[in-house]
Amino acid sequence: MAWGPWQIVLVLAVIVLMFGSKKLPEIARSLGKAKGEFKKGTEEGEQLLKENKEDSEKKSDSDSTK
Repeated sequence: MAWGPWQIVLVLAVIVLMFGSKKLPEIARSLGKAKGEFKKGTEEGEQLLKENKEDSEKKSDSDSTK
């Protein structure tokens, strides 16, 4: 289900009413930092998985030559 322009305006209006215009920049900043941390964490996790896969492949190659 796609969101229409009026639905987006309504959601934004409810958010402004709930948090107030003074809190919105702080909330947006926090969400941006959280997104950055999540992205950093997933990249580190992917790197660890890649390293572990390479290590296990090297180990299996050395075991098969024995």
